[in-house]
Amino acid sequence: MQRQLLAAAARAARAPATRSTVQRRFASTSDNAFIREREAAKHHAASTTGICVSAYHGQHIEKDGDDLSFERMQDVIRGSARESGCIPALGLAAANAYVLWNEHWEHWSHLPPLEERAEYSYQNIRTKNFQWGDGDKTIFWNDKVNYHNPDKA
Repeated sequence: MQRQLLAAAARAARAPATRSTVQRRFASTSDNAFIREREAAKHHAASTTGICVSAYHGQHIEKDGDDLSFERMQDVIRGSARESGCIPALGLAAANAYVLWNEHWEHWSHLPPLEERAEYSYQNIRTKNFQWGDGDKTIFWNDKVNYHNPDKA
């Protein structure tokens, strides 16, 4: 009992272990090339993504993030005075994709039919019939692309 009291008294007499109130900062606040480059990147990002210029008045509009991004998206889609808009670009991309798609299948129509393809145990697993068609094909089945030999499965 005396030993415990002496140990408790010694603990109480010791200074409590506290952290130093001075915080150690390892980042330098002096000007250097890295800090200048980082600030330049922040300034560039703010100037290119945070812009919402009214096409009618040419004024910078300060708004919350959600409104700003929504208006920015509308400006890009519609095409404001500063931007050409993406609707014509989407139309051209769709027309290009359509032409390439047709060229691809036109090329395949001249090739001889594909030989019998191997079907592996992990392909086209059917535990029960589908509710549509003959019950063997998925809802997105394309006979020109997909292959399933029910005899081998």
